[in-house]
Amino acid sequence: MESVGSLVGSPWIYAVVALSVLLDVFLPVLPSGVLVITAATAAAASTAAYVPDILVLTLCAATASVLGDLVAYRLAWRGGPRLDRALARSRRLRGAQERLGAALARGGGGLVVLARFAPAGRSVVSLGAGAARHRARDFLPWSALAGLTWAGYSVALGYFGGQWLGATWLAAAVSVGVLLAAGAGAGYLMRKPHPAKAG
Repeated sequence: MESVGSLVGSPWIYAVVALSVLLDVFLPVLPSGVLVITAATAAAASTAAYVPDILVLTLCAATASVLGDLVAYRLAWRGGPRLDRALARSRRLRGAQERLGAALARGGGGLVVLARFAPAGRSVVSLGAGAARHRARDFLPWSALAGLTWAGYSVALGYFGGQWLGATWLAAAVSVGVLLAAGAGAGYLMRKPHPAKAG
């Protein structure tokens, strides 16, 4: 944890977290979840002069998540024929568009929340919603709930892991492992065929 101590011990941690979460909708390989958990873990037992506020860290990550979703949604909305053809070639995006459309039509967007935890699920759903021209008022409230749920869960994992195991790499690794397990479960549920199609 010493290697991130200087970053966690300064207000710049919020900017780094926000930038990482904002961009990982386009670059899912960015370790934004790991960064949020590490910051919360270090903050849980930090003795530095500046200790990140857990609530501010949560709101920062959630806000950046929603803004990233909105940017991806708008880009896909305005993408034009070339982007439409590229999205149409992706079986994963087509399937997500169909499931998302059905979920939003029923007045439920649990798929948006679930996708926030799945690897690259956020990208698939945000781009799929924009490309399919789903209304922003149907998509964005669920995106906000997804961002807040994911951010709260990630910060809680890091914070309580740090409280119980100390601000160590073991605590961060255990918390990240739990986050990855949740992501694997969300990915499985997203790939699970719809009951109507399964017949």
